[in-house]
Amino acid sequence: MQNSTCFYAVFLLSFPLLSCSHWWFMSQVRDFDAKVMCSVAGLVKEQRQFCEGSPDIAISVGKGAQLSVAECQKQLKMELWNCSTISRDVRLFGKVLLKASRETAFVYAITSSGVVHEITKACARGLLRECVCNNTQHQGRNGRGFHWGGCNDNIEYGLKYASEFIDSREKEQDARAKINLHNNFVRRHAVKIHMRPVCKCHGISASCTYRTCYRMVGPFGVVGAYLRGKYYNAVKVTIHQSENQLVAVDGKNTEELLKDDLWFLVESPDYCVPNSITGSLGTTGRRCYKTAPGPGNCRILCCGRGYNTFQVPESYNCTCTFQWCCRVNCKTCERVVNKHVCR
Repeated sequence: MQNSTCFYAVFLLSFPLLSCSHWWFMSQVRDFDAKVMCSVAGLVKEQRQFCEGSPDIAISVGKGAQLSVAECQKQLKMELWNCSTISRDVRLFGKVLLKASRETAFVYAITSSGVVHEITKACARGLLRECVCNNTQHQGRNGRGFHWGGCNDNIEYGLKYASEFIDSREKEQDARAKINLHNNFVRRHAVKIHMRPVCKCHGISASCTYRTCYRMVGPFGVVGAYLRGKYYNAVKVTIHQSENQLVAVDGKNTEELLKDDLWFLVESPDYCVPNSITGSLGTTGRRCYKTAPGPGNCRILCCGRGYNTFQVPESYNCTCTFQWCCRVNCKTCERVVNKHVCR
């Protein structure tokens, strides 16, 4: 058992779903104190031991959780479920994640990626005792006119310890655990594939006669946008008669499934109206955009209920001038804009 305070409920296809708080609650710790991080509700025994044994990494885990929750809300802000959190509920995202829907897959993916990102960045900044930069890869000349050199961000370190902390929660061998491990593993590598080269120029008077380059993790927003695309194209899977093999609903087995896709088990609930059972908050009161294409459009976001329009004042920069060197001076102007809110 992971925690005596947790309990399991049997939902569709008899998958046991964890119904207690989660390590994501570390995102709510504001002081980034390792002792506080290690005492939050929802950590299983192995995670707590990891946390106490590696307090410097625990701080990065907490920052990664905070980063990922903010990015989740940014990427899904126009969706029917906008990654809303309920602070008074021990389940950070309410009851929405009790089922293995595509929203759950996205949250697992982006939180896992956020932890990799923060551990790797902390290593690069010299904040982790046992981590050093990676200077063994990509050494030598590149055909595009620069040399690989310097210190690459140690993404393998971030992958290793993020996996050790996050995956230790998944002890069962059921379909839900397999889905979680898959989404954790694949999405962690989303950070790796979005690493970018950073170059420094060398030469007389910074003439850039030659350059040396090394690889760094990219902005987390790029990873978030990539994962949002995977969210839209997530693959629904089900369980085979053996009860130990996942197959896509179209009959493909796990060997044929794309390994970089998100997987989910059940369709999303109706997020249009409040539902205390599913955790849906509904979309009433959400701001929508009358002419927006796709998500965020008033017709879609308001679920056909219509919307109210209000005129509200808005401040913006105007009559901007450039002052040598190097500043832009602007005045603040006011205008009235239409704001549409779902009924």
